[in-house]
Amino acid sequence: MQCPPILPSRSTLVLLLSLAGAMPALAQELTVVSFGGSYQEAQSKALFVPAAKALGIKLKEETYSSIADLRLKVKAGAVTWDVVASGSGSAARAGSEGILEKLDYKVIDTSSFVPGTAQDYCVGGDVFSTVLAWNTKTYGEKGPQSWADFWDVKTFPGKRSYRKGVAGALEPALMADGVPPEKVYEVLSQPGGIERAIKKIRELKPHIAVWWSSGAQHAQLMKDGEVDMITGWNGRFDVAAKDGAKVAYTFNQALLDYDCFAVAKGAPNKDLAMKFLAEISKPQYQAEFTKYITYGPTNKKAYDLGTIEAAYAKSLPSHPDNAAKQVPIDLDWYTKFETQASAAYQNMLTE
Repeated sequence: MQCPPILPSRSTLVLLLSLAGAMPALAQELTVVSFGGSYQEAQSKALFVPAAKALGIKLKEETYSSIADLRLKVKAGAVTWDVVASGSGSAARAGSEGILEKLDYKVIDTSSFVPGTAQDYCVGGDVFSTVLAWNTKTYGEKGPQSWADFWDVKTFPGKRSYRKGVAGALEPALMADGVPPEKVYEVLSQPGGIERAIKKIRELKPHIAVWWSSGAQHAQLMKDGEVDMITGWNGRFDVAAKDGAKVAYTFNQALLDYDCFAVAKGAPNKDLAMKFLAEISKPQYQAEFTKYITYGPTNKKAYDLGTIEAAYAKSLPSHPDNAAKQVPIDLDWYTKFETQASAAYQNMLTE
């Protein structure tokens, strides 16, 4: 004889339902990837962790070397990242390739952003400069002041370090070759322009001791005193100087650029990623970020909060006095020519 099933009593059901209601829902987890070192540490403290807390989500951080790492994941259909940090030029190219999601600007408010720092596939996070920096132990506080000086190995003898990737590498070479800053992209867009820049870098090649591939690396080179002159990102050098590095730099003929945040194509949490980008684009986050590294905000309202001291603001790349000395990066050029330029540049490196 089959026994009837034993059903829970009404009081037991009420208890079970109340316990289920009391259990917290599992928080969504977002994976964010950036470039590591002092830069990502600053992002984590000022942007990522506070935003995740405000949204009530879990956060997983990873590091990568460049957008090329994402390209491999997308092609393999193995995307595990949601939000990726990127340089503006690389993001423009990646968006045109189809490896980034188009951003939802109905969710992300960029109405008070610096013009040109929000594009279809990437929203600006900070303004930075690719600068000429030098070892103050070698050259003193007033070292080389132009790209022509960087190439002048007689007046400024010593070991150089230059970027291994093409982004921000060709423009200084043309200025060293006598091209006026405002004509750099015009020349680079003409037949023979890329080759002219690479030829100039080839001249300097015997004096380049290290070809750097990350911000953490070029900061460490100056901390260790391994080279005398280097290209790189202003904020990384400021952090290195605070840690005792003998390093100074100039904004003269620097490249004014911005880093941005994108959403990987096929991101596991696309909608949440858009909300996360909306959160970290708010002025209070960007103002906080400047406390950790000397990169300027893309949200102009960050300057209106009163949390960025006026004297400190004058040291930031986007301050009008500093911006006036620089060459703004041309994203259209990178979209059209970066693939071609990168191939030619890598050929030069392996000669």
